[in-house]
Amino acid sequence: MERVSLPVIGVIHSPFDKLDGMPIQSAGARDVEGTVEVHPEYAEGLRDLEGFSHVYLIYWFHRAQRTELSVVPFLDTEKRGVFATRSPLRPAHIGLSIVELLRVEGPTLTVRGVDILDGTPLLDIKPYVPEFDHRSNATSGWLKAAKGNPLEARADGRFV
Repeated sequence: MERVSLPVIGVIHSPFDKLDGMPIQSAGARDVEGTVEVHPEYAEGLRDLEGFSHVYLIYWFHRAQRTELSVVPFLDTEKRGVFATRSPLRPAHIGLSIVELLRVEGPTLTVRGVDILDGTPLLDIKPYVPEFDHRSNATSGWLKAAKGNPLEARADGRFV
């Protein structure tokens, strides 16, 4: 398998210093604030970002220690293909969260809706654009039959 090296452009800070008990999605962390520190050499790339209400944070699940192609995801009891889940145990250990952008101050973003472990390496930031990103005909696959409220679900350590 070919390995690709990606630059780490910054670090994400949140109140979560352990995986257990964290929200499993940013929608379940609506009121949780955090900061994103972009390394100085990438700070110029933040210019014009403050006009967006939300951004995608793309990050590395740096605490994931293995890869699994089938996992039992949160809100389910059946094994599912990892690409049909949001599990961190995917081959590239890449995570994605949509967070509300509160402010940009130099190389630091203040965000709300953080469901990310403190100290997580940041790979990229992209603006959320409703005209591009919203899909009114989207469906949720197996999650449609899932039990439990995803907004209340919390991590339990199964994906370390």
